[in-house]
Amino acid sequence: MNIKSADRLQGLPTQFFSTMVAKVNSYIAAGHDVINLGQGNPDLPTPPHIVESLRHEVLDPVTHKYPPFSGLFELKQAIATWYKTEFNVDLDPATEVAILFGGKTGLVEISQCLLNPGDVCLVPDPGYPDYWSGVALSGAEMTMMPLLRDNAFLPDYSQIPADKLAKAKLMFLNYPNNPTSATAPASFYEDTVRFAEQHNIVVASDFAYGAIGFDGEKPVSFLQTPGAKEVGVEFYTLSKTYNMAGWRVGFALGNKDVISLINLIQDHYYVSLPAFIQRASVTALTSPQDCVHELAATYQRRRDVFVGGLRQAGWDVLNPKGSFFTWVPVPKGFTSVEFSNTLLEQAHVMVAPGVGFGPSGEGYVRVGLLTSEERLQEAVDRMCKISI
Repeated sequence: MNIKSADRLQGLPTQFFSTMVAKVNSYIAAGHDVINLGQGNPDLPTPPHIVESLRHEVLDPVTHKYPPFSGLFELKQAIATWYKTEFNVDLDPATEVAILFGGKTGLVEISQCLLNPGDVCLVPDPGYPDYWSGVALSGAEMTMMPLLRDNAFLPDYSQIPADKLAKAKLMFLNYPNNPTSATAPASFYEDTVRFAEQHNIVVASDFAYGAIGFDGEKPVSFLQTPGAKEVGVEFYTLSKTYNMAGWRVGFALGNKDVISLINLIQDHYYVSLPAFIQRASVTALTSPQDCVHELAATYQRRRDVFVGGLRQAGWDVLNPKGSFFTWVPVPKGFTSVEFSNTLLEQAHVMVAPGVGFGPSGEGYVRVGLLTSEERLQEAVDRMCKISI
């Protein structure tokens, strides 16, 4: 029998980082002590009070049944209350909140909700590669918006070609940014709302790292901007805020028409998250947020060790203001892939080549601050000894 995939699968982007993971594993299997800073998987455990809540909730037989397709209303209420407390954003839990199977799912689904073949999606370059996946599945095309150091890694809307802008229906933004670690000021989002209104483009703000800000500066939510809910939605996840990556809890917030479309497509894909996970997520959102503040402080200390060490050694590295990543320029004479390979081969330190996040990522590598301060200091020491 000759099995052929559907055309939509043929158009999916190549998973650039799968070969990177395989290479790291081969070095580890050979007995090398590899410091893996190339991935974005939180290394610390979920706070104990959230785990205990899950244990308690899973013992309730009611949570073993199918939950409501669109999720538990109590979780939507908790999300709306949390957003009001954290960002002073008012949300109607009934119409402006959608529960997701992790933030990634929503970021892929929204393209399928809004885009048709021939439409254009504006995507940040460099950016999270799964934006590309949703656009490919929708049959639409992408126009890259370069994020350059000279412009603080913010897109310049005036540089978008007019013919692409005329066909654009959706735009992804992501601050604090993966991979550049840049943050966006409120003025940028004000410009974005005006731009979206003028060109009838839906904004999809990926706020996955919204809880991780440094030096006393709280990241700005797109939804804090007047008019934001009229032009777009924001995606949030509990993965980074509470180290709940494996729990797969995310949500989309904002424009009620877009939220309705997301709920519609999910009605056909899923029967909502397990109720015990949703209830434990309520605990995460409604309990004291000390664990979140402590986590951000931990990442700031790690940043200071890693970036401070490289800067002291003469490396031209910007000090991140948010996220748990660092965007490191590669030395002259190297591509991002060549430099990441050199670090792995000579220093046994794994980083992610910037080109894997888009053409404008060339010239950089992404470093995840997802190990202890001691290991980060060791990574700095190893990196400073390589032959370049």
